[in-house]
Amino acid sequence: MSVVLIAYDGTSNARRAVNYAGRFLSAKRVVVLTVWAPIRSGPDPISVDLDGPPDPVDDPDDEHDIAYADALRTNAEGTELAAAAGLNAEPMCVPVQGTVWRAIIDAADRIDADLVVSGTRGTTGLRSLLQSSVADHVLRHGRRPVLIVPPGH
Repeated sequence: MSVVLIAYDGTSNARRAVNYAGRFLSAKRVVVLTVWAPIRSGPDPISVDLDGPPDPVDDPDDEHDIAYADALRTNAEGTELAAAAGLNAEPMCVPVQGTVWRAIIDAADRIDADLVVSGTRGTTGLRSLLQSSVADHVLRHGRRPVLIVPPGH
């Protein structure tokens, strides 16, 4: 196996999936993926500027999205965990533009992953019928093998 994509969101189930990947898989390249939802700022509130012309606006490219910063921290944690498990891990963060499962599938396609690894909530019964997990959608809609690691006890 040459390329493995591990979906990592910082949950205990995601950490468990990374540990299983480290124990059972050997790959030349492991990409730890964190999908994040950008926080879209709304329009500035209307205000009255009594001290003259408007103040200069900071460079809009320097805007700081706290969701992205959190995703970077989460991804760094997952990448370090994968490296500690013996995997040749590299980070990847992608913004969600539709659904998280579609972002995972698109990222796997982009890097031509041989396998996608994901943890899952492990819901059962009626709840699992009403509320499919991201891992289930990746398995059903992706065109790549998927290793789903169930939650531990």
